Amino acid sequence: MVFGGKKQKPESAPAVHTILGKDMVFKGEILAGARSIRIEGTVDGTIQSEGEVIVAPGGLVTGLVVAKHLVVTGKVKGTVKTTECLEIHGTGYVEGEVEVGRLVVDEGGILQGTCLRRDDPKAAEVAKGGSLPGQDKNRLEAKK
Repeated sequence: MVFGGKKQKPESAPAVHTILGKDMVFKGEILAGARSIRIEGTVDGTIQSEGEVIVAPGGLVTGLVVAKHLVVTGKVKGTVKTTECLEIHGTGYVEGEVEVGRLVVDEGGILQGTCLRRDDPKAAEVAKGGSLPGQDKNRLEAKK
């Protein structure tokens, strides 16, 4: 129900410009530009997109994924770099090194590996060998 007499249109989902079908296997580099791509088959290599990359149930990506927004309901193994958001839905599985602006993991979704939030200076310090917030370096060194 909308108050004030004006109805708002729901936001439409972004259009999918390219689909790699479920029986397809692609080896190499995909340069999608600002276009979105949906992976239902297998990609062994690199995907680079300034738009959205969707790995559908049954989809498998092994290698490097660089995208503005990555949605995983299938499997991704390798390195993931998103400028905005990585979403791992209930059937999704991501294994490897992940660098994100934001991370959303639904119940049942799995992230196995390391995750670095790009805009978090504390996380960057820890990644460079610093201590986690609340850890006392002297206590850790005394135990050695």
